Amino acid sequence: MSGHSKVGQSSVYEAGDQRNVKDSEVPGRPRYEEGVENSHLPNDSKDERSIANRLANEERKLKRGEQDDPETSALKKDPTLPAKLHGNEPSKGAKIDADLQAEEEEYLKQKGKK
Repeated sequence: MSGHSKVGQSSVYEAGDQRNVKDSEVPGRPRYEEGVENSHLPNDSKDERSIANRLANEERKLKRGEQDDPETSALKKDPTLPAKLHGNEPSKGAKIDADLQAEEEEYLKQKGKK
């Protein structure tokens, strides 16, 4: 039985099998630029930055006078606007926030007239 096995003979394998390719012949991937500007979101919840680092980032933004992104500025004006901009129906909470904001503005207008 041992004479019938061809596992160890080289004639069983094809030319490219069981051979190692030299490191110089391996095609390499192109290296990407490291530390690309804006490659990380500053408010990413999965980022491992500490609270102090996030606070420092916010303070730096205030000093430089950076503007909020369009979606955040729209949210400050109308809580339902970001959902509408994305073509979705605003959530129940956003609708309630919009109602509260309208009531507060109306109250402040009445208070200011008196």
